[in-house]
Amino acid sequence: MNMASRRESLIERELIPLSIPTLRGNEWKYIKECLDTGWVSSVGPFVEQFEKKVAEFVNAGFGVATMNGTAALHIALQVAGVEPGDEVLVSTLTFIAPVNAIRYIGAFPVFIDAEPSYWQMDPQGVQDFLKKECQRRNGALYNRKTGRRVRAILPVHILGHPVDLDPIQELARLYELPVVEDATESLGASYRGKMVGNLGEIACFSFNGNKIITTGGGGMIVTNNEKWARRAKHLTTQAKDDPLEYVHSEIGYNYRLTNLLAAMGCAQMEQLTEFVSTKRRIASTYSKVLDGVPGITPMSEATWANSTFWLYTVLVDREKFGIDSRTLLRKLERCNIQTRPLWQPTHRSKAFVDCGSFDCPVADRLNAEALSLPSSVGITEDDIQYVLEVLTSPNS
Repeated sequence: MNMASRRESLIERELIPLSIPTLRGNEWKYIKECLDTGWVSSVGPFVEQFEKKVAEFVNAGFGVATMNGTAALHIALQVAGVEPGDEVLVSTLTFIAPVNAIRYIGAFPVFIDAEPSYWQMDPQGVQDFLKKECQRRNGALYNRKTGRRVRAILPVHILGHPVDLDPIQELARLYELPVVEDATESLGASYRGKMVGNLGEIACFSFNGNKIITTGGGGMIVTNNEKWARRAKHLTTQAKDDPLEYVHSEIGYNYRLTNLLAAMGCAQMEQLTEFVSTKRRIASTYSKVLDGVPGITPMSEATWANSTFWLYTVLVDREKFGIDSRTLLRKLERCNIQTRPLWQPTHRSKAFVDCGSFDCPVADRLNAEALSLPSSVGITEDDIQYVLEVLTSPNS
């Protein structure tokens, strides 16, 4: 086959999506049960089952289901004590949701750079800010420059790999700050033998359509703090004080998950261990080829981590590879391979210009160089080889 014919055959291939759901368990059965019984709204047996399944999986004591992951973050920050005018340390290299949640409360983000090896929140950055930029006053910690109280740390475990949390937890204990994990992208990952989502005082998950398990939407708060769990459930159900009378002593939110979506979540949780194993196999297949490609740096895994490799991501060095990450994206797109760059680091977002100026050079570089490859649980070996073939073919 000549080169022109080969290009045509590549372009004719069906789209290989970035990350789509795998629905091959009891999803139909459980959802039909909801429809047959009429339990379709935010009350029903699957809601409690789903909360229990997720909490037990991460070895946490309590789960509170929410309508989405952002709602979970909003409530988790609130029950952790974050108030208007406070500051929260947060990973800058993240989807925008956790930073939005901080602002929903009226608090302000302090953006922490990524570390270069595993692309997670940099513990050294947390230490530098707390030790050099803060002072204790009247039993609390304050940012010297802004005068705001520093109230919590919100690490985001991105792309399936855990943040190195031991040094961050040590600092959190020293400065009496709760750790609120955004574990959205890393359900099923572990850190030094402990499940992500049970490393801080409270954690949040999302079950959006592209996550490792999905309910189509939906989120979850998990914690070992029974008081916080009860308050989270109270706030997510409009803060209704009386089981019969409609009495409310504070502002609550309509954040509960429906029984329909929880039913789907229960079916997905039954397959989670298998999904994680498949994701790790996909990552291994990619890495075996890409480890030796000049200008391509595959994502790696720390010795202390067990990553889910939710989205297999590489860094593209323009000088060594010949093209940059966005040009590679367009090359793969022409061959019906869907990829995506990482998010704009949130310290660069115009949405947060009133939150101060931050220098996060590692996150800026990762944003410029990173590209996530197709990583669906249901991707075939043939599709992976096709992605690798196109990616490593001569750039023209």
